[in-house]
Amino acid sequence: MNVTADAPDRARNTAVWADEHGIGYLDGAIMTPTTTIGTSAAVFLYSGPEELYREHRPVLDVLGGTSTHLGAEIGRAAAYDIALLDIFWTAMAGYAHALAVARAEGVTARELAPFAKGIGAILPPIFEQAAEEVDSGRFSGEDNPITSAVSSMAHIVRTSEAHGIDAGVMRAAEGLARRAIGRGHGADGFTRITEILNPRRSVS
Repeated sequence: MNVTADAPDRARNTAVWADEHGIGYLDGAIMTPTTTIGTSAAVFLYSGPEELYREHRPVLDVLGGTSTHLGAEIGRAAAYDIALLDIFWTAMAGYAHALAVARAEGVTARELAPFAKGIGAILPPIFEQAAEEVDSGRFSGEDNPITSAVSSMAHIVRTSEAHGIDAGVMRAAEGLARRAIGRGHGADGFTRITEILNPRRSVS
């Protein structure tokens, strides 16, 4: 059992090594802070042979919280971990950038924070809609087409750079959106850029 954060390909390589040495192997990820381990707030993800997961479930339950077995493909727990950490750190980078822009405009971090929490509160239903669009391949831009998003991003880039603030991350996002527009998808929703980022099928 390994619950340290790692990449999916390394989880698969470890599983191959374990199999060559006659060792049963489960891979896992801890999705909550270490202080939650042993409490009901802990969240664990596991992947690998289901029978092995069931066999060791009593031991895993000692760690507390909730455990989810994601399937037999050994890299799935690490894939979830990477994707979820991508959300977290991209969001934290965005928040740090927003605070820098706000401060440059004379707005303190404490003044902005309540409104930043409001932005966070609208995300859950957006996440659900985005997931449906990506899985179905139908990217509705009825409410907010990519062309509108690009306009907003351009304002952020302009204001940031006017204050000497690095806008590289936003420029990268804007660039992806403009590529989507260039391919004739300007009326689609922002999640269309998923196809720009990764046009090929990933691991099933």
